Amino acid sequence: MPHVAANGIQIEYETFGDRSFPALLLIAGCGAQMIFWEVEFCESLAKNGFFVIRFDNRDSGLSTKFDEAGIPDMMAAVKAAMEGRTVESAYSLDDMADDAIGLLDALGIGKAHVCGASMGGMIAQVISYRHPDRVRSLTSIMSTTGNPGLPQGKPEAIAAVVAPAPVEREAYVEHNVNVWRRIWSPGFPFEEERARTFLEKSYDRSCYPQGMARQNTAVIAGGDRRPSLSSVKVPTLVIHGADDPLIPVEGGKDTARVIPGARLLIVNGMGHDMPKGVWAEIAEAISQHSTQTSR
Repeated sequence: MPHVAANGIQIEYETFGDRSFPALLLIAGCGAQMIFWEVEFCESLAKNGFFVIRFDNRDSGLSTKFDEAGIPDMMAAVKAAMEGRTVESAYSLDDMADDAIGLLDALGIGKAHVCGASMGGMIAQVISYRHPDRVRSLTSIMSTTGNPGLPQGKPEAIAAVVAPAPVEREAYVEHNVNVWRRIWSPGFPFEEERARTFLEKSYDRSCYPQGMARQNTAVIAGGDRRPSLSSVKVPTLVIHGADDPLIPVEGGKDTARVIPGARLLIVNGMGHDMPKGVWAEIAEAISQHSTQTSR
């Protein structure tokens, strides 16, 4: 796959569709590689008339790693945030947003529809108020605002996600299949074969859990984004699962409430994932939202 130098790092990316179509930038979540946006899903968006771009965030996949920063103390970061102190992090969500803009610059793209999931939704939000002239529309999926007053995720879901993953391949896959189970959409059958195949591919491509820890710290350091989000003027679609155990649906509702004119789509039975049973609905929602703002 190709890569570019952007914002002082190397970014791995892949594209789908006709370059003459409006660009749609897909941003993955914490610890996720660009292959979170599976090929079939990307191709469905491309068939709807978009030049789809997926990429590895810094510290994940095949993009630049920040080994020299070490592994952060997550408990210390959470404690500092709760006490209103500055959270030390290797980089910020602002930096990650600037990475995405640097990728667009390298590809010669002036404006793009921006769509992110979970932490990727947070990065997409930051892009929308930090670089508003580069954004045609915003889609924020299973994400939130950083509002400290919102309900927290279920303890068992949080514990599963932050638990250290084994480094041996088979144990790594088994561990993460169990993570998938914890955050899976209760309204849809668990797709174990898909999970195992995806996790094996992810492990073989890049097993790098320390990057997830630094990304998590960047999220904690990002704090409450509501004041900045209230300035977002681009057309915004917020998609959230009604049964999300990791980032409860109140996070999506808060996002839609804070961003002026945002439209909220709550998907019944959906957790903190994208089962194949929701792909058509979500792809169609993104496509319709983005097409309307491309006219």
